[in-house]
Formats: sequence, C-alpha cells, structure tokens
Amino acid sequence: MRSVPRDRLNFIKPQEPLLVQEAPVSDDWIHEIKYDGFRTQLILDWAGARAFTRTGVDWSKRYWPVVAAAEKLPAKSFILDGEVIAPEADGRPNFHQMHSRMTWNAELLAFVAFDILHLNGRDLRALPAIERKAILWDLVKPAKEIIQYSDHVEGNGADFFAAADKMGLEGIVSKRRGSPYHSGPGDSWVKTKCWEIGDFELLGIKREPGKAPQGIMARGGKYAGSATIALTKEMRERLWHRVRKGRAPPPGLPKAISKAEWLNPGITARVRHLRGEPKLRHATVQDFREES
Repeated sequence: MRSVPRDRLNFIKPQEPLLVQEAPVSDDWIHEIKYDGFRTQLILDWAGARAFTRTGVDWSKRYWPVVAAAEKLPAKSFILDGEVIAPEADGRPNFHQMHSRMTWNAELLAFVAFDILHLNGRDLRALPAIERKAILWDLVKPAKEIIQYSDHVEGNGADFFAAADKMGLEGIVSKRRGSPYHSGPGDSWVKTKCWEIGDFELLGIKREPGKAPQGIMARGGKYAGSATIALTKEMRERLWHRVRKGRAPPPGLPKAISKAEWLNPGITARVRHLRGEPKLRHATVQDFREES
C-alpha cells in the first residue's frame, strides 16, 4: 500500500522585536547582531525547501542557492527564521547590494539563521530561546558558507551594542533567554538601533498646528523622508525666512507631502537618524547651512 505524505509545513508569522532606546543589561538576555537584509523563513518538508518573506510571499526562485543549501542540511523537515543578506568579504551585510545580487548573483547571498521553530516533526516554539539556539547550531554547523549562524552573547547588552555601533552595524536584537517563540510583536525580543549623522538636502517644511515642524529631506536628488526640525527659535526663524510662497514642489515626491512649504535649492541640513533604514526614521534636523 502506497504511503500518503504528511501535510506540508506552513509559513508561520514571524516574531517581531520592539524598538527600544537602550539594550537590556541583565543576564536574562542574549544579544545578536541585527543583520541588514530581508527577513526570511526557510521551510523544508517532503516537498523540498522553500523561502518566504516576512509576509509569507514565496521567494524561493529569487533565493535559489539558499534553498538548494537548505535541502542539504541533515534533517527531514524544519522551519528556520533568519535574514537573507548580501555579505561583503569581511562578512558585513551590504543592504544596497541586495537587489543586484538577487537579480544577477544570487549565489553571493547568504542566509543567517537565528531561530528554529520546527525540526523533524517537532514544534520547538515553546522551548526557551537559548535551547532553540543550541538545536539550531547542531543543525546548521559549521555554518560558514551560504547558510550561516547568528552568534550571540549572554548579558553585557550595553557593551555588545557599543561594539556593534563602533563596527558601523545597524544595531542589535536582544532576546529573553528563557522566552518561547511568539508570532508578532512582543517584549521578549527588542531591537536597539545605532544612530548616524549625515547631510541631506532640505527641500521644504511641513507645519501643522500642535505638531513639531518637519523638514522634507532628499539625498542625491531623491526623496529620503522627513525629519523633525529640532532647532533653536532663532534658527527656525532663519529657516522660515527661506520659504518661497507659491513655489511648486520638486518632482518625484509622495502626494502625501504635497502641501508642504517649499524652499529654494541650496540648503543642506545636518540630520541625526537611525542607521540602516530605507527612509529617514526617528530623524531630527540639528543644523543647516546655505550653499554659497
């Protein structure tokens, strides 16, 4: 009698870390690098391996070398949580290379595994995070090629964050060592992101009653998001004088900001913002200058 294959494993909504200002410092937490790539879930069952985005879209064809490597791991079935990155020679992820490699050089991508949800028919989500990490390592070791392993440290969150910041990384993710895996946001996973300060073109200002004024920013002529104008009263008044009534908005901007007041070109703003975001996030204008 022909055996009937078991049901296929289904995509599980991933756990999401909450953004916090400072990394946890107690020994109840483990800390990992926050990899700058695309969150990915790898599933292997009787039908083969598949790769899904954070929202459950099947990207197996885009990540075909990762999928092929997953099928060589010593297991009959699993669900792995991780990040697909475009690593440089030193191992650091280069987010700006992601789309190019997915299109032309997918063999230069890597999958960094940081959690395991299922293994060989067993649901592991109720296990403590530190135990799941041990099971994950046993599956993917030595984890030095296409499928890699996200190392962690226990405790010393502040020191680990400082080291990540010094290396120019995006930030860290901290997890309660005894916590189970829960889909969606929760306080057992938190992320602490590093800051950057850089120059942006200040295109316009959006002022609404009861809200802090927002600067409309660009970099290299492309819209980069908005930043709160955290300037002294004197500096803000200097900036308001640069507004040109009736000036049309620059091309290529979202319709949602079309009602801003636009400035003449040539104003550069110094902006503090979170590192590794596609658009400015939690950003503040700290200073500005007019180009001569």
